[in-house]
Amino acid sequence: MSEKALRLGTRRSKLAMAQSGQVAEAVSQVTGRPVELVEITTYGDVSREALAQIGGTGVFVTALRDALVRGEVDFAVHSLKDLPTTQPAELVLAAVPVREDPRDAIVARDALKFTDLPRGARIGTGSPRRMAQLNAYARAHGLDIECVAIRGNVDTRIGYVRNGELDAVVLAAAGLNRIGRSDEATDYLSVDTVLPAPGQGALAIECTADDADLIAALGELDDPLTRAAVTAERSLLAALEAGCSAPVGALADLPPLSGPLERGNPHADEQTVKEMRLRGVVGTTDGTSLVQLSTTGPVPQTHDQAVALGRDLAARMLAQGAAGLMGERAQ
Repeated sequence: MSEKALRLGTRRSKLAMAQSGQVAEAVSQVTGRPVELVEITTYGDVSREALAQIGGTGVFVTALRDALVRGEVDFAVHSLKDLPTTQPAELVLAAVPVREDPRDAIVARDALKFTDLPRGARIGTGSPRRMAQLNAYARAHGLDIECVAIRGNVDTRIGYVRNGELDAVVLAAAGLNRIGRSDEATDYLSVDTVLPAPGQGALAIECTADDADLIAALGELDDPLTRAAVTAERSLLAALEAGCSAPVGALADLPPLSGPLERGNPHADEQTVKEMRLRGVVGTTDGTSLVQLSTTGPVPQTHDQAVALGRDLAARMLAQGAAGLMGERAQ
C-alpha cells in the first residue's frame, strides 16, 4: 500500500507551478512519498493594483500560510523575496534550496542590450527597486530612458514588448530560467548595476513548526550558504523597516574567490569559502538619490551571525539617510 501523498501548497501562476513542481520532485525523492500540488489563489494574484498600493508585504503568501495553519496543505513553496521578514511562530522555514540566478534580465525589442536601447526608450517594471537603480544608472551614464510601471505575469509583460507598447521589460532571471524561457532574455543586468531584491532567485519551503518529521525531511533540501546569504539580505531589509515593495536591493555573495552568485549560485568547495560580502542599496525611484554600501565578513555559521551582518550594514545605511529615500515605510 503506497504512502499518503504530501500536499504542497502553491500559487496558481505558471512560474509558481513550475518551481513548486521542481520542489515536489525533490521532496518525493527525499521522502519516498508522492507529492501533489494544491493550487491556492492569493490576494496578490487577483488584485490589479500596483504592489506598492496594496502593501506589497505578504500579499502573495498569506493565503498559503493560512492553508498551512488550517491543515489543508502539508508544506508550501514561496518565492523567498515575497516573504515578510517576520516569521510566524507556528510556521518554520524548513529549507532554502540552492539559489538560482539572482540577477534581473532584460527582454528588449530587436534583441537589444540595455545600454543599446534608443533615446527615450520605455522600460516596463513593477518594481520601485528596479526603477531607482535603472534611473540612477541612466543619469550617471547619460542614457535617456523612461521607466513605466506595469504588472502581470511573464507572458503579459513580454507581450508589452512584442506588441510595441514598450521597448523593454525587466524580469527576474530566475523566473525565466525556471519556466524554460531564458532564451528570451536579451541582456542580463550585472549586480554591479542593479542589485536584486533581497532573497531574489531563492525559494522558501515552509511547513508547520510542530511537524518534526517533515521539517527533518525538507531540511535535506536546505543549502547552508544560500540560507546564510538570504538571511543577511532579509535582516538588512527588516532593519531598514522596509517591505517587499520598497526600493531596497541587497545581495550577499561570496567575493572573488568563488565569484558573485551570477550564474546559478556556483558555490566553491565550502572548505575554501572564507568570506561573504553583503551589498545594499536604497534609492528614490527617479534615481536622483541613492545610498549604496557594502560590507564583508566571515561566512556566517549561525542564524544570528547572518542577522548581525544585515543589521550592521542597515545601521550604516540609515546613518547616511536611507530612511528618507524609502518614502512611506511598509507597515
